[in-house]
Amino acid sequence: MKSLVAYFSATGTTEKVAKNLAKATNSDLFEIVPKQKYTDEDLDWTNQNSRSSIEMKNTSSRPEIASKIDNLKDYNCLFLGFPIWWYREPSIIDTFLEQYDFSNIKIIPFATSGGSGMGHIKENLQALAKNAIVENGKRFSSNTIIAELKSWGEQFSY
Repeated sequence: MKSLVAYFSATGTTEKVAKNLAKATNSDLFEIVPKQKYTDEDLDWTNQNSRSSIEMKNTSSRPEIASKIDNLKDYNCLFLGFPIWWYREPSIIDTFLEQYDFSNIKIIPFATSGGSGMGHIKENLQALAKNAIVENGKRFSSNTIIAELKSWGEQFSY
């Protein structure tokens, strides 16, 4: 079995960490791409009418994803990355988790944020991926070095 780093990145920050984590853990990489890409206006958290603000206020919001993973059952470990929006995972992560059966797959969340912690993200993810084993995650800065990611990732025995 092997590990996969799946990630959503709106601005490139999470993407940088995800790519380095994939290198550090010798994992495959999958980008969660929204069917409708986010513009700068969509991401304006100070505008209550921006797309991201509207999605995050509505916990049943499920933005569409452009592609799927065909071979998820080939993996026993999934590092799931995303920026923290409104103290939780973006709604597109909820869409992603509801699309698959994660039975016997360990999900390890990692996030990027300007300052927000992981909060209740583990519980949120576990509720969406009922058959998965969701581990405690960690927030990283965009300049986290590969050695730190490797050290963190190794504890999950992927």
